[in-house]
Amino acid sequence: MHIQLNGEPYELPDGGTVAALLTCLNLTGRRVAVELNQDIVPRSQHAETALTEGDRVEVVQAIGGG
Repeated sequence: MHIQLNGEPYELPDGGTVAALLTCLNLTGRRVAVELNQDIVPRSQHAETALTEGDRVEVVQAIGGG
């Protein structure tokens, strides 16, 4: 299936979830914020939130500094 990831086309297997996408992006376990079609997806819902053709996903990684 084709989605928009951070404004760019991205392809992933059908039936994917937000958690599966984060795994593909090597972001599992990292501090990220995910927005799906302009709605924030809480971390607790990543595994059960399915992605569908044409979804618009924004993923932002938190970076600490000092």
